[in-house]
Amino acid sequence: MSSQPKTIDLNADMGESFGPWTMGNDAALLDIVTSANVACGFHAGDADTMAQTMSEAVRNGVGLGAHPGFADLQGFGRRRVSLSPRELANLVTYQLGAAQAMARAAGGQLRHLKLHGALANMASEDEAIARACYEAALMVDPELVIFAISGTAQERVARALGCTWAGEIFADRAYNDDATLVSRGEPGAVIHDPAEAADRVLTMLHDGALLAASGARIPAQIDTICLHGDGETALQMARHLKARLEGEGYALAPAKGVRI
Repeated sequence: MSSQPKTIDLNADMGESFGPWTMGNDAALLDIVTSANVACGFHAGDADTMAQTMSEAVRNGVGLGAHPGFADLQGFGRRRVSLSPRELANLVTYQLGAAQAMARAAGGQLRHLKLHGALANMASEDEAIARACYEAALMVDPELVIFAISGTAQERVARALGCTWAGEIFADRAYNDDATLVSRGEPGAVIHDPAEAADRVLTMLHDGALLAASGARIPAQIDTICLHGDGETALQMARHLKARLEGEGYALAPAKGVRI
């Protein structure tokens, strides 16, 4: 009797175009990935872009997720902003509401939430920030799957809240020894070569651990793999990674998450 195939989710950040300015190749990526993290208009995106992205995702059977970030269009949400817990909660609630409405209008339903950029990085370092964001989201929808960066404060808070969450790793980013991401300003922080990215992902899946830039292995739960949709080799990387994963016996499907 053949065993069930291993299942993994491929997610990508998308819906990040604004007006006539195009970011990424969402339509092509939506033929490959199984979950879409859709920008909610604060760090990127707008109402028309959200509507189009959500509709295309629904047509492709791709899981819909909200991708809230700081209100920083000029900095693409990658600049740190100091906000109180209440301000963080309202920031997430506002964007989540927009994403839910757009998903319903497109004939779908929002399944997950993943923080963006500097907000995500801060939440991976500081449990208070992660808690403010996740509690706000779960107040709106207790059934949301929280995409949490494995091995960080995000995971610790998701576990403490008892919510459904999915452990996330990055195909195209380097790791520090504490499981946080190497700053984009550092050499080697972003991986552009599709073969290198796929090799790293398969090693991490095989080992059940993150591979830090130092060579350290950090035990991790891995349910979903992120590809940044704005990367210059994002489409090639997505195609290559999908082929490699399927060649290793993985079935691609939206992350269901776990509740621990």
